[in-house]
Amino acid sequence: MTSETSPRAYEDRRGDSAEPVVRPTEQDEVAAAGSQLIGGPLGRWARPGHRWLSPVRIVVLVAIGMFALGMAQKLPCYDWAWFRGANSQYTHACYSDIPHLYSLRGFADNLVPYFDRLNGDMNYLEYPVLTGLFMEVASWLTPGGGDMQHREQMYWMANAGMLMVCTAVIAVCVARTHRRRPWDALLVALAPAFALTATINWDLFAVALTAAALLMWSRSRPLAFGILIGLATAAKLYPVLILGPLLVLCWRAGKWREFGAAALGAAGAWLVVNLPVMMLAPEGWKKFYTFSQERSVDFGSFWLIISQRTGKGLDTDMVNTLAALLMVLACAGIAVLTLTAPRRPRLAQLAFLVVAAFIITNKVYSPQYVLWLIPLAALARPRWRDFLVWQAGEVVYFIGIWLYLAYTMSGEKHQGLPPEGYQLAIATHLLTTLYLCAVVVRDILMPERDGVRRDGSDDPSGGVLDGAEDVFVLGQAAHPPRHAATLDEGPRVEWGMRTPAS
Repeated sequence: MTSETSPRAYEDRRGDSAEPVVRPTEQDEVAAAGSQLIGGPLGRWARPGHRWLSPVRIVVLVAIGMFALGMAQKLPCYDWAWFRGANSQYTHACYSDIPHLYSLRGFADNLVPYFDRLNGDMNYLEYPVLTGLFMEVASWLTPGGGDMQHREQMYWMANAGMLMVCTAVIAVCVARTHRRRPWDALLVALAPAFALTATINWDLFAVALTAAALLMWSRSRPLAFGILIGLATAAKLYPVLILGPLLVLCWRAGKWREFGAAALGAAGAWLVVNLPVMMLAPEGWKKFYTFSQERSVDFGSFWLIISQRTGKGLDTDMVNTLAALLMVLACAGIAVLTLTAPRRPRLAQLAFLVVAAFIITNKVYSPQYVLWLIPLAALARPRWRDFLVWQAGEVVYFIGIWLYLAYTMSGEKHQGLPPEGYQLAIATHLLTTLYLCAVVVRDILMPERDGVRRDGSDDPSGGVLDGAEDVFVLGQAAHPPRHAATLDEGPRVEWGMRTPAS
């Protein structure tokens, strides 16, 4: 894809080639205003042409720095609140599953996940196999000496070190997925909800694998994409959802061979990880899936608002059915949108929409689930205003859930946030997520509003889809105008195909 280059764009040199790098401070008023903190759009400490301080390295350093701040936010719990009084970890908003599950899930006793039965409230580990392996490796890195408190602290530190590596992987992958837009990854690196939730649970492992998969797809390597998506699904269920939008995009572009390679790679990688445990420890293996089905309406969902407002418990089977139906309807709507949009949507846009739909319709929303969406949001809608509006809603929810738990755990004292306040926090999370979904849908329907396509690009993270001709469309998309996206200034992209190099 050829496009006009801004005279102020600097170059990210790779070998003998050079590609103009998009600078958000030239396109985004919020980014431009924020850059004043470091001396303006270029920055008072900038060293143009400095090869070591490339955009990707800067993003990684910022991401690691924010991760470290998130670790510091957990210090009150690390020092004492995890171990002395359950309510303190909620009033300090520093709760983490990691130290508690070290003993509760048998890692402190050297039990083998999925094979050895547990004695507590859960008879087997309730996490997917690859996440269970991640947890087990962290236990191998945990020193065995000292009392249980010290061992739980060291287990959290071992996990935090491994999750910091995942953070660096995510930063690199997001920065490189859109070749000309590495600075968009600062949305991930500086996301407040990312720092606050990174060490609550083990979700960052699946997020890193998913980010690596999207990078592989952007490089037109569908088999590698599929293998990584399969591994990510073996760590957390949500990454498999991305195959749905990819199927419809490949249908519209006629890229069946590439989709087939991706689907086979995903199925093969998932089976390689799961099949041994499935065959040798079937009861332990299926615990994740049975637990997900049997789990009642829980924190963060609109189902909980309904239950609390009506004063009636909702039947779990009914909620499972209704949630599945709502998700199917959402996926059907995304498929119709994909096939009828004036230009083929970008993969990142649809990936964000389908995962957001799953989060919104699900019967539980743990605060760390926001990590699933942050890299996808940065790729789908790299605009600071909209991103920060959404992040504000997630921070409100992060504070709300811990204060609500403090309220429920304080007995007659009722210290914290009552149910009505927590319902407002849930509603804030839902509304801001829906807001970001709405602006992504608007970008799909009005591609001239899409910041990624403003320079004439088609789908920089689309791999084989980038610039491909459409072979199957519906509705108005079958009779598009000459230019599906018209810009007041800058290059125009011919609908459904690359513009020939001039």
